Amino acid sequence: MEQYKQEFIEFMIDCEVLKFGDFVTKSGRKTPFFVNTGFYRTGTQLRKLGEYYAKAIEQKFGFDFDVLFGPAYKGIPLTVAATMAISELYGKEIRYCSNRKEVKDHGDKGILLGSPMQDKDKVVIIEDVTTAGTSIQETLPIIKAQGDVSPIGLVVSVDRMERGQGSKSALAEIQETYGLETTAIVTMAEVVEHLYNRPYKGKIIIDDTLKAAIDAYYEQYGVK
Repeated sequence: MEQYKQEFIEFMIDCEVLKFGDFVTKSGRKTPFFVNTGFYRTGTQLRKLGEYYAKAIEQKFGFDFDVLFGPAYKGIPLTVAATMAISELYGKEIRYCSNRKEVKDHGDKGILLGSPMQDKDKVVIIEDVTTAGTSIQETLPIIKAQGDVSPIGLVVSVDRMERGQGSKSALAEIQETYGLETTAIVTMAEVVEHLYNRPYKGKIIIDDTLKAAIDAYYEQYGVK
C-alpha cells in the first residue's frame, strides 16, 4: 500500500473522521464504522486533505482534465483544497467549480461558483464518501447543462466497498451507469489491512472483535 494511503488512514483517525462503534447510515444500515468528513475543521486539516486528494487524482487521472467540480455543499471546500494542492505539489493549474443550491440572480449570477465551464472541458467530480450514488444523479445534469463538456471521473475519500442499488459496489455502479472512471484515496479494505491488530499511538484500533463485526457487515452488505 502506498505511503500516502497509510498516512491518510491515520490522518482520518487523528481528525476523528473515521470512527468505529455502532452507527446507522442514512440508508438505515447498522454499521461498525462511520466516516464523517464534517470533522475536518481547521486550515491545516483541509490543506492536508487536499494533498491526499491531489495524490489520488494524479495516480488515477493524471492531469488530463480541465475542471474539478465539487457539488454543494461539502464538495465546495474539497474542490478548493484539492486544486490548491495540485498547484503546489505538481505545478498544474486545474480550474475549480462548484454549484449553488439556489440560483443567484444578482452580482455573480447563476448556479455556479468558481470557474465557468467551457466547451470541450473535461471534468472530474470530487466528493467525500459515496454510498448509493444518489448525488451523482443530481450533479451530472448540472455539469452537462453548461455546454459541450465531458464528465470523465469521480474521486472520493473513502470507498466503503458496499453494495449500491444492486449487487455491485456504488462506485462500480456509477462507472457502469454513467461511464465515469472512479477512484478513492483509500478503500475500507485498505483501512482494515493497515489497522488490524497493528498498534497506532499505543492502541489497537481494529482488534479481533471489531474485525469480526466488520466482516459480518460485509457479509450482509458487501459486494458479492
